[in-house]
Amino acid sequence: MPDPASEEAVLFHARADGIAIITINRPEQRNALNAEVRSALTHAWQHFEDDPRLRIAILTGAGDKAFCAGGDLKEMVETGMRVPPRDFIPVPYDNVQLTKPTIAAVNGVAFAGGWLLAQSCDLCVAATTARFAITEVKVGRGSPWASPLIHMIPQRIMMEIILTGKPITAQRAYEIGLVNRLAEPDGLMDTAIALAQEVLEGAPLSVKAGRETVMLATEMGRAAALQAARAAHEYAYCSEDAQEGPRAFSEKRKPLWQGK
Repeated sequence: MPDPASEEAVLFHARADGIAIITINRPEQRNALNAEVRSALTHAWQHFEDDPRLRIAILTGAGDKAFCAGGDLKEMVETGMRVPPRDFIPVPYDNVQLTKPTIAAVNGVAFAGGWLLAQSCDLCVAATTARFAITEVKVGRGSPWASPLIHMIPQRIMMEIILTGKPITAQRAYEIGLVNRLAEPDGLMDTAIALAQEVLEGAPLSVKAGRETVMLATEMGRAAALQAARAAHEYAYCSEDAQEGPRAFSEKRKPLWQGK
């Protein structure tokens, strides 16, 4: 875990294996999303997207109490914020355009905007001590961003989470399909990195097309999704890696992916 003593609002660590680790760094304020964090997070996502050496990102929070407690309510009161602007929180694949996969490593509470960030990443690993909540009803705010949850968890469960605002445990989040893997707190980042490395073992173009297929399937009907997914995979099928994969298999060796 990056040093939480750093004064940077968001820490960015580019590993040699192609994994970027992005850490929200306001542990004393439960990593709440004030203006400084939001700006720094926007730049971090862009850095990740623009660096061709980086293929997957892990988003986490500094300290062991909070992944992200959501928007900074004190700031909202001081600014008199009503409807948040469209770009208020930099959300992967929404108002931040990314073409690479992401993993949320939830180390503590993921409330409101913190839930949003965890929800928006492609995969989620959570510490057993983590908690998740959509708390907006408790403070008179709203959660329109939660609508895509219907593709992730059952309707009745989604309804209860939104209407009560009560937290659920990491175990419950795992049971309903919000979380992919659980880990003890001191093993969270190791588990997230291991998952990222499993993704990195795949051919880059196939991973990209596979991710697009999942997203297309949530947006379209069956027939339209199949047609769009075939188009998304065509580039991967025609790539050099598509020949290297079967060749490596027949030669009983690991493939050498080129991403082309």
